[in-house]
Amino acid sequence: MLLNTPLTNLQMELLELYTTELTETDLYELKRLLALFYTRRAIQQADQIWEERQLSAPEMENWLNEVT
Repeated sequence: MLLNTPLTNLQMELLELYTTELTETDLYELKRLLALFYTRRAIQQADQIWEERQLSAPEMENWLNEVT
């Protein structure tokens, strides 16, 4: 299967990384670092939305307890 779209900078970086043989420990640590990176990004975005919409803890509690 050929792709007609160019690789992103992330894909290129990961391909370069994957040429390195990692130990299972290093691979686990790399996965943890990636998970932490995306977790922090999600928290930052949620915090930004929280501030923009001037949300409060009681409001959030109500949302969490809403029946859908």
